[in-house]
Amino acid sequence: MQHFGEVAAALVLPTISGKEAAMLILRWFHFLAGITWVGLLYFFNLINVPFMKTVDAPAKPKIFENLTLPALNWFRWSALVTVFVGFWYWGQFLVAPDAERQGGGGGATQGMFFLLWVATWAILFFVIKKVTPSGYVLGVITAIVVYAAGWIFVHYTPVGGDDNHVLAIGIGGGMGIVMLFNVWGIIWPNNKKIIRAALAGTPREDAAALARQAFLASRTNFFLSVPLLFYMAAASHFSSTVIFGK
Repeated sequence: MQHFGEVAAALVLPTISGKEAAMLILRWFHFLAGITWVGLLYFFNLINVPFMKTVDAPAKPKIFENLTLPALNWFRWSALVTVFVGFWYWGQFLVAPDAERQGGGGGATQGMFFLLWVATWAILFFVIKKVTPSGYVLGVITAIVVYAAGWIFVHYTPVGGDDNHVLAIGIGGGMGIVMLFNVWGIIWPNNKKIIRAALAGTPREDAAALARQAFLASRTNFFLSVPLLFYMAAASHFSSTVIFGK
């Protein structure tokens, strides 16, 4: 009987605090939304773009209505949930403890993060919408401005400068901000205009230009997703990634 009691005691589940439960729930939703977003991003770039080039014009409205629009809706909303929940988790459970430890303000780091990466996107938005360069030129410009934004954040963040979790996600999550604004600022509105005009039977004269801009934004997101995923994983599994590069 005593032995049974010892076994039962050993099987008692550990106590989970409210903070730990909240962290798990937020990360779970972040992962689910992120998988949906990136999965659709890869679908559009690797499968849908080549496929649509082979589709006859009479078949396109049906594809737009029953495939492209539903996929774009899942795409844009999963992007928003991914970034919103990720930003919430990062600020609440990673930046805030560092701010308390260092005696600084977590809001300053979060504000710097948001403004820095929105400014990065604004540069790319201008280049894509007003210049519409070749993919290679856009790639070089993207690499330069993203590297500059990451360097600034790593070296000048008010708190968390010694915490790889804060720094790595400050870079990877920053790329997520750029990608999110590409989705809502270029990819979705451009495709919506093209698709609605096609379904109404009145194709837009600027459809080719709008499609080109959406394509460039989508390709930018496709390539940014690779370092984004690397830095998100590096936050916990490769601690020298950012700190040693300062």
